[in-house]
Amino acid sequence: MVTIIAAADGSALGNPGPAGWGWYVDDTCWASGGWPHGTNNMGELMAVLDLLRQSAHVDDDLLIYCDSQYVINSVTKWMAGWKRKGWKKKDGKPVLNVDLMRAIDAAMTGRRVKFEWVKGHAGHPLNEEADRLANAAAVAHKAGRQADPGPGFAGAPAAEPIVETSDDEPDLFSMLDG
Repeated sequence: MVTIIAAADGSALGNPGPAGWGWYVDDTCWASGGWPHGTNNMGELMAVLDLLRQSAHVDDDLLIYCDSQYVINSVTKWMAGWKRKGWKKKDGKPVLNVDLMRAIDAAMTGRRVKFEWVKGHAGHPLNEEADRLANAAAVAHKAGRQADPGPGFAGAPAAEPIVETSDDEPDLFSMLDG
């Protein structure tokens, strides 16, 4: 069994502000996108979600390097409890970015995925590339342009929209590239 090794990262200029995301396997397999207004955490989550979706047709293990402990803890520690509580946190408040969390949960079903934390901006080659892509996407949206979507994952299915958001979150369905 092969393990696909990738890094995923997000960026927001102003946080919130113009936002971007990117994931990177190598120079022939990467993707990025963004939207005019979002948070860094939204970018981090979207990078993971897009990577999961684009690699869904491959039966290989997936190792995702992230510099976001929020993403790693959300997926590996907190998500099961949130689901049991109807996507509410311990304090009873709704989970932030619930649309992305639900989509990641669905995309993880039946997958063998491991997350590994890497320190951001510390020279990790894959993380540096994912960061560059996410930042370039945020800069593109700040300038009113679409981000370079990249080649994506060979044989990937068509992108699926994010379905719904709560009242206090931006409508990602209308803002995502693609």
